[in-house]
Amino acid sequence: MTEQVRLTVNGVPHEITVEPRQLLVHALREDLGLTGTHVGCDTSQCGACTVQLNGAAVKSCTVLAVQADGGAILTIEGMAPEGGLHALQNAFWEKHGLQCGFCTPGMIMAAADLLAGNPDPTDDEIRHGIEGNLCRCTGYQNIVAAIREAASTLRAGAAVSAGAHD
Repeated sequence: MTEQVRLTVNGVPHEITVEPRQLLVHALREDLGLTGTHVGCDTSQCGACTVQLNGAAVKSCTVLAVQADGGAILTIEGMAPEGGLHALQNAFWEKHGLQCGFCTPGMIMAAADLLAGNPDPTDDEIRHGIEGNLCRCTGYQNIVAAIREAASTLRAGAAVSAGAHD
């Protein structure tokens, strides 16, 4: 038995056929080829699979693809403007908020959700906003600095990628 699911991913409509128990993370990676969303733990502990579903950050390993039917999804691939980097992506690069990079897409998606609701967070608010996303490499100090830098850049009026706040 399969189900037809309609999703708008990074502003592009898709219709895919999924098994009823297929996770959203696998639909994104395997059916749509969006491999920027990582599978880290399959238990919702690490946050590497974080995407935005209907404007809110979710761990896509905890959402069935059929539950997202009709939804709007933003993945790390949809963050950057054409030919550039989103302010968060640039800040992670500039502030050395990444090392191996495995957690980075999920961390950026969680940070984007935080900044959409709180454009000027304190360091404690940043730490709280990303607490469901684990990094095994950095120690978080540079990640917090990167998010703080991106928040400042976004408040100053930097261009935000299309779809980031739809």
